[in-house]
Amino acid sequence: MAMAWVWTGMVVLSLIFGVLNGTITEVSSAAMEGATAAVELCISMGGIMCLWTGIMAIMNKCGFIDGLSRLFRPILRRFLPCACRDKETLNAVSANISCNMLGLGNAATPLGIQAARRMARGTGGVATDELCALVVLNTASIQLLPTTVAGVRAAYGSASPFDILPAVWLASVLSVTAGLTAARLFSRLFRRR
Repeated sequence: MAMAWVWTGMVVLSLIFGVLNGTITEVSSAAMEGATAAVELCISMGGIMCLWTGIMAIMNKCGFIDGLSRLFRPILRRFLPCACRDKETLNAVSANISCNMLGLGNAATPLGIQAARRMARGTGGVATDELCALVVLNTASIQLLPTTVAGVRAAYGSASPFDILPAVWLASVLSVTAGLTAARLFSRLFRRR
């Protein structure tokens, strides 16, 4: 709701300043160009998202997600020990992490919500430390192949959309490390109170 007010305020301020400066035609022209660019970007990204969402569905049907769950289990057991006891929760978390590693944040979100709902059962509406760690893992996410960003770069004419890989790898590892460290520190601080 707050973002709706922010966007509405930006539009209203743009119109007011356009009228005051006598540039309302430029403001309306820029709004139309922006809307056109947004639609073109959504259409170009739609194909990429459909492709990878379909691949994730096929991976789930053929049992590859179960294999990923087994692969991620030793790592996830350290951060999410209770979630690892439930196979469906572990599968959802593993699929979420896999989608995020492929740079598919939109495909990862429903899986993260599914895992969070399963982890929130019986907590009385209070987020557990594990649920907070899941949110950090989902939000920061290590990305091996940033397909969404590469798709945007390709849509805007980049000659080599994946040349950002080293920077993405470094930034994502650092963000996950910082997020999990902060989550663990805050967990310990609030337990002492």
